Parts: sequence; structure tokens; C-alpha cells
Amino acid sequence: MDTKTLPPNDWDDYIALRRDIHRHPELGFEEHRTAGLVAARLKALGYTVTENIAGTGLVGTLRHGTSTRSIGLRADMDALPIQETTDLAWASSTPNTMHACGHDGHTAILLAAADAIARRRSFDGTVHLIFQPAEELGGGGGARRMLEEGLFQRFPCDAVFAMHNMPGWPVGQFMFKDEVMMASADRVIVTFRGKGGHGAVPHQAIDPTIAAASALMALQTIVSRTIDPLQSVVISVGKLHAGATYNVIPDSAYMELSVRTFSAPVREQLEALITRICTLQAESFGATAVVDYQRGYPVLVNTAAETQSAVAVARQLFGDDKVVTDIDPLMGSEDFAYMLQECPGCYLLIGNGHIGAHDAATGLTHCMVHNPGYDFNDECLAPAASFWTALVEHRLSPDPIAR
Repeated sequence: MDTKTLPPNDWDDYIALRRDIHRHPELGFEEHRTAGLVAARLKALGYTVTENIAGTGLVGTLRHGTSTRSIGLRADMDALPIQETTDLAWASSTPNTMHACGHDGHTAILLAAADAIARRRSFDGTVHLIFQPAEELGGGGGARRMLEEGLFQRFPCDAVFAMHNMPGWPVGQFMFKDEVMMASADRVIVTFRGKGGHGAVPHQAIDPTIAAASALMALQTIVSRTIDPLQSVVISVGKLHAGATYNVIPDSAYMELSVRTFSAPVREQLEALITRICTLQAESFGATAVVDYQRGYPVLVNTAAETQSAVAVARQLFGDDKVVTDIDPLMGSEDFAYMLQECPGCYLLIGNGHIGAHDAATGLTHCMVHNPGYDFNDECLAPAASFWTALVEHRLSPDPIAR
């Protein structure tokens, strides 16, 4: 299939659409405007649209032919609570909210693919386009809620696929990883409690900051001395807070951790180790520790057959030089992992280029997601939408030899 499936004026339309979504970002479970825009576009293209799944999520369904085969393609719609610092003409108009992860691009890509798929009708089966809310919210985000509301029971898929833009790689480069591709991500909140007092007489207090500091250092021995060195583990302290002034020993100290690994068994081990270390370190200083271990996204595992199928489509469409297989797994996480626990499929990446958006505040450009100067690269729209279209036509081909 030619990557010029959509005429140039249509590409301009989808670039404008992407920039409109960027200008009007919405946080998780608040994507009312975005979902309404998506629903209207899909209905105009002839899709049956089911709205209000997990609040603001929706699915567009298109059937053609007589086959019972089906495929799901997923795009996330939510923005992040970040104040945009670019000087782009389409910069966010909403304070402290911006598309700093390219979900505006993902939404526009899938809508452009929806256009091509509907007009070409070169498939036999059912296409479900899943527009998901709240990917950025953690364990209780949009994918999990959609599944809890019966996503794959209501919209059965033989396989499901998702794509994310990746800064730092050439524009239009497709990247794949069989099996484990992204880490689990857990949030751990630890509250250390002691007895407050005057900073001049610390012996009359029980200082929770000492317990927190000791636990912070001891936690790193999990990675260096307890877990198999061949296993990948990250334990990062993202928040550490205690007290309100310099000469008062506080009653409590508060710490938040991000915990990541590629192994489900190691994930179980980490919870027990972190709980034990924080509890016993606190006790050794006469304090106590309460550990709230919150499970976030699970390990993202691609299935082999679906990954190989997607790789074959990318190679056929763009050539071997545009396809990278077996990339290193990423310590980032994705709630598409929940969908892959229930349905075979593949999560893949597309290069967003080496040059990011200009940051008006610093004069710098940024090539990192979750950054106030980030912007999706519109040059990704054509190859990404063409890939989705080709993947649908490949997997739902009327010709069994072509699949």
C-alpha cells in the first residue's frame, strides 16, 4: 500500500486536527471534547460508535465482508498536568495541562487510519478502533476501567495493537520488541512516625527523618545486594518530605517511591523487601513505618505471532531500513499491558525525530516526553496511519495466503 493513501489535502486536515487537540488538552477521564470530536469523525466515516466506556472512552466499529475475524487498534487521548512552555501557534490554551506525551498525535493517527480503512474497504472482518481515556493515571487508569466494563467481551478482538511516538529516533522508524517490552510500575507511599520535639533536645524526641533517611539508603541494597544482578530493577525516591521549619523535629516523614521491573516474580519479591526494610529501619530508631504499596501497570508482554505479523507489514510497506526489531525493553510503563493480558497483540513505537519543540522560556529544544517543551511531530502522521491501514488489510485479508 502506498503511504499516500490519503490525498495531501486530507493529510493537512489531520495535521490541523492534531494541532487542535493539542491546543485543547484534557486530563484523564476529562476528555469530553476530544471524545466528542473523535465520535463525530467516526460516525461521519460510517463507523458504529459506542461511547461512554470508562467515562470518556469510546470504540468505533466497522464491519465489511462475511469473515468472523477481528482486530483492535488502540489510541490514548489524555494529556498531562504540565504547564506548556513552547511558543508554538498551537500551544495549549489550558493552564497547567498539555499534550506532553504525544497522545494528540496518537488520536489523530488512528482517525486518519479510520478514514483510509473506511474508504478503501480492503478487508474482510471487523475493525474495532479503541480510543482510551486516562493512560497517564497509573494502575486505575483508562485501559483497566475499559476492561472492567467488558471491552473485549463487547468488542471481541483476535488481536489488539497500539503505537507510541518515540523521540530520539528517526521520523517514521518503526521499532518492535517481542515478549517483554516495558516494565511494571508501582507506587509506594511510606509514612514514618516518631515523636516530635524541639531541635535543641533531640534525645527527648523520636526523629522520623532519621528513619526515613536510613530506609532510603537501605532500599538501594535491594538492587545491589538482594535481587539477581541479571534482573532489571529500579527503585527511585521521587518525594521525600518532613517538617515545616528548621528547629522542630517533626512527628512524621513521608516518602514516595517508583518501583519498576521486567519480571512479575521479582515484582512480588520487591513488595515484601521494601515493606520489610522500611518497617525494620523505622523500628531500629524507635519509630514506626506504614507502607502503602500500590500496584500500577503490569509488565507489558507482546505476543510473538502478532509482533512478527506487525514487523512483516512494516517491512513490506517501508523497507528493512525503516524497521528495527528486538529493541531493548523500556523501563517506562504503559497500561496497554492490561489489554495484552487479556488479548494477544503488540505494542510498537514510531520515531518522532531528534528535534523537539522550542521552549520559549529556556530557548532550548526538547527531545523527551513528559517535558513542558515537547510536541508530537506531524511528519509521523502519514507513515503511522498508513501502517495501521496496512496492518488491518493484512490481518483481515480475504486472501488467506496474504495474511
